[in-house]
Amino acid sequence: MRELQHDDEVREEAPSDGVDRRGFLGRMAALSAGAGALGVLAPKAMAAIPGSDAVVVDVRPEALADPVEATIAEAATLLRSKKLDPVDLVQAHVDRVQALDGTLKAFNAVVAEQALAKAKALRGTSPRSALAGMPLNIKDNYYTAGIETTANSTIYQGFVPDYDATCVARLTAAGGIVLGKGQMGPLATTRATLPNGTVTTVNAWTPGNPSYDPGGSSSGPATAVASRMAKSSIGTQTGGSITSPSNQQGLTGLKPTMGRTSLYGVIPLTYTRDHCGPIARDALDAAIMLTALAGADPHDPRTQGLPAPTDYITAAKPVKPTKTAAGPQVRFKTKLGVLPDYLTGNATTVALRQAFLDEMVKAGVTIVQIPFPDDWSTLTGTAFNNVRLPERSEPFMDVLRTDVTKFGVSLNSWIQGLFLTGDTYLKGQRMKQDLLQKSLEQIFDKCDVVTQTSNQPFDIIGLPEIAFPIGFTTSGGSAVPVGTILGAAPYAEDRLLAMAGAWQARTDFHTRRPPEPAAPTLRAARSAAATLRLTPEEVAETTA
Repeated sequence: MRELQHDDEVREEAPSDGVDRRGFLGRMAALSAGAGALGVLAPKAMAAIPGSDAVVVDVRPEALADPVEATIAEAATLLRSKKLDPVDLVQAHVDRVQALDGTLKAFNAVVAEQALAKAKALRGTSPRSALAGMPLNIKDNYYTAGIETTANSTIYQGFVPDYDATCVARLTAAGGIVLGKGQMGPLATTRATLPNGTVTTVNAWTPGNPSYDPGGSSSGPATAVASRMAKSSIGTQTGGSITSPSNQQGLTGLKPTMGRTSLYGVIPLTYTRDHCGPIARDALDAAIMLTALAGADPHDPRTQGLPAPTDYITAAKPVKPTKTAAGPQVRFKTKLGVLPDYLTGNATTVALRQAFLDEMVKAGVTIVQIPFPDDWSTLTGTAFNNVRLPERSEPFMDVLRTDVTKFGVSLNSWIQGLFLTGDTYLKGQRMKQDLLQKSLEQIFDKCDVVTQTSNQPFDIIGLPEIAFPIGFTTSGGSAVPVGTILGAAPYAEDRLLAMAGAWQARTDFHTRRPPEPAAPTLRAARSAAATLRLTPEEVAETTA
């Protein structure tokens, strides 16, 4: 387990505590009223904003021995001290992609020569941020200048943008290096497949069993990070596609508050629910990524007029134990709300969740039992969830009129969006405001962070979530990660990072690495993946 630098005292309040929650309620109402106003934005010049301060940590022996094992924070420490060369770092990841991606299929495009050229340009320079020299996997619905961007759909086949999405531009301005584009569900629906439903990306923990879910449409970026083919990645979340692959593959995924990161240059799925965020190895790496990603963008009105981003990197670092408390402590005094369904269901999962709660109490957290807000099951139910489908159909009306075959096996959800009436859609937007108000008043008036068993409620209302591993279980004879999801009030990403950072300083689940697949396993996995195909019905059940 990595030792982090700790401060001496717990802060009384998190920097995000003074946010006007009612103001956020008003913003979300305006966003719903203007749904679809931006559509697919036209190319404009983008002024990228570098981020991510210098980070120095103690480097684990296994990270010293193998550059691909190092986290962003560890690799940044080694680069800064000249114990690692940026070209060697990128080359190690290129070699790993060449060895494993024929089976794992986490990438649908690799730009190795371009990545190595950027690494060579960093030789002899002082890293300008913790992201300098880090090879990244970019989900293929983010525009990347000069690199084909398809959203894994025939609709965008051959499309090469002439500018980067804002999130990509910010990462590269901070020194991050695009290694390639991540496989994804077609147009960000379901797990990564070809448009005809043939499975591509497999879970890094079960390379011989492609039927085991890698977790939602950002499964390619997640598999790339879990298998150590990339240092980190960025995904998108509309219905769980950051938190789900992170939980499925032992990673730390952060879905920021709506508007905290820009959607400019991202192929849309649902205007009022799309979010951009990092999929990383641990809380500190997620904080480094978010530091670069967060901030106002003149091209995305959702990002403007918000409270300034806080110090995510410091938030992710726990504080020293006190005389009365053993082990690293959560940086902020925190009340963790536990909703009634958190300790129900599968016995193994319940035991791991209880162990998580018990450990967080030792880390200084106060547990508060919280009932579901009024009308919770109705407001978070499937019927309400489907009111987003017209937003999915609207940007693609021309394609729906001319060639529906381009949507492949995920066509049904686009067709469904055509048949929801305007009054149903408007009712859904009013219900969203009701759900948000009740969440703010009946959850966050009693706690700072709350447990989640589903990403869906907070995806609907744009509140931040973090996912991270809390243990392991067995599936088909293989050890696979089990994760948890926590949610917070608007712009309280710092509180989520503080919780995950303290947990990870006290445990080692996040450091465990998927087993290296042997050559016979690789051959068998390739054969199995080539024959596994999702049906339209299966796609409808798992659509993001």
